[in-house]
Amino acid sequence: MPSFRERALALFPAGSNGEYGIPSELVPVIERGSGCRVWDTDGREFLDMTMAWGAALVGHAQPKVVEAATRQAALGANFAAVNRRAVELAERLAAISPCAERIRFVASGTEATMLCLRVAQAATGRPKVLKFEGAYHGQHPVGITSMINGRPAKLPQSDPSGAGASWVERDVLVAPYNDLAATEQILSDHGHELAAVIIEPLHRCLTPLPGFLAGLRAATRRHGIVLVFDEVVTGFRLALGGAQEYYGVVPDLVAYGKALGGGFPLGAYAGRADLMEVVNEHRLPGPNYAWSASTTGGNPVSCAAALAALDLFSAPGTYEWLHASGRSFRQQLGEVLAAAGVPAQILGDGPLAQVAFSAQPVTDQKSWLASDRARSRAIMLELLRNGVFLNPMGTKLYISLAHDEASVKEFVSRFADALAATAG
Repeated sequence: MPSFRERALALFPAGSNGEYGIPSELVPVIERGSGCRVWDTDGREFLDMTMAWGAALVGHAQPKVVEAATRQAALGANFAAVNRRAVELAERLAAISPCAERIRFVASGTEATMLCLRVAQAATGRPKVLKFEGAYHGQHPVGITSMINGRPAKLPQSDPSGAGASWVERDVLVAPYNDLAATEQILSDHGHELAAVIIEPLHRCLTPLPGFLAGLRAATRRHGIVLVFDEVVTGFRLALGGAQEYYGVVPDLVAYGKALGGGFPLGAYAGRADLMEVVNEHRLPGPNYAWSASTTGGNPVSCAAALAALDLFSAPGTYEWLHASGRSFRQQLGEVLAAAGVPAQILGDGPLAQVAFSAQPVTDQKSWLASDRARSRAIMLELLRNGVFLNPMGTKLYISLAHDEASVKEFVSRFADALAATAG
């Protein structure tokens, strides 16, 4: 009988549900997970450093989350309507998120960012949006635009590579992250046609330079442009109030996903009440109305899991531990690279890390593209061969609440081995 790997390769393009880009002979099919480890259908154990691309911040099969979801599932899995757990979760989010005056639930972060942009366009009546070079905001066309750099463009012209939608060249402008002067100039030139600026406050693993986010907040306000924070990754990871709390900058709209559901599928978008009113069905058909509905968004099982996850995130000392673990992790990676004489930049903040093989500082997409990404991929594949589950496309390394000091040291040791094995 064919193996699960063979069966996956026969049905899924590249044997993947998206992005991993793993050579066919290495493709794992995951059977189960617990804490910070997963096991595949061949019985191999992996230390997990992707944690469902950050969705499992609480860890895999976290008992309190599983208990809450199981208890709710017995009462009904989905009603496609506002339900008790959704109301309770919305109240919690409104108390946590500085900008969340009104909320709607969806099933993923992709939908959340997409709806934020749609709300901004309906509210302002303007057609265009601006994003930052290299950013990923979900798998809708705007989210992919100018991320892959398959056809580099002169900014603010966008690159449609991978978006599957040529119209983004007309309707999406692109700015260089961490360059406030260049961004302000684009806003000045195009402010009259820009509905929104969308940004990951922590751009992939690149930290914002001092004053960049505050300057962007001031500039968008001057031009009447809606500022959208994509907190699909940073939400509940950098602080309970996310990047808004951590960096002290409050946007007009915010998108959540990943960690919110405690591993279950859930997204949310929220923001100023006047902006969120554009999805009020009593305004149908318009003007300034945007259709928004989700069959599974806010389902009670995911909301129950999210409430349990928020309890865990709210426990005393949670963020002190996550930040201390992240700092230690990045420091240990730096020490390994320094001992090997390998020039590299250790990126990230909070419980996030990424290695860029470059002797020069990496602060934006241009400097990231100049790093040795081929070496990074070779090391990631070597780690995968030797019991570490991660995304060899070179994206973030995620620490969860289930990782402890021993598991971090285990990864660092295996990273050192992979660095040596791929040298020369």
